[in-house]
Amino acid sequence: MSLSQSAHWLVTYDIADPQRLTRVCKRLRKAGTPVQYSVFAVEGNTQQIKMMMAQLARLIDTRDDDVRAYRLPERGWSATLGQAILPEGILLE
Repeated sequence: MSLSQSAHWLVTYDIADPQRLTRVCKRLRKAGTPVQYSVFAVEGNTQQIKMMMAQLARLIDTRDDDVRAYRLPERGWSATLGQAILPEGILLE
């Protein structure tokens, strides 16, 4: 994948402090769609994700918090059980 090619990413976080948690969640809501507690689907190219992660790094305490971004494969497989959280029409492919 080139740096400019857009992809789907799964961004997860575990934030120890409620105030930092609020800041991280607000930032991720601007970038993507919440799919579960502490999990967001984000679309962007590698440069955009690196920039977003750099912004998140300024919001967290790396000794206590954890933020991760995983690029999803283009033709990945998924299975779900229970009530869908993604809004109607939003699909992760």
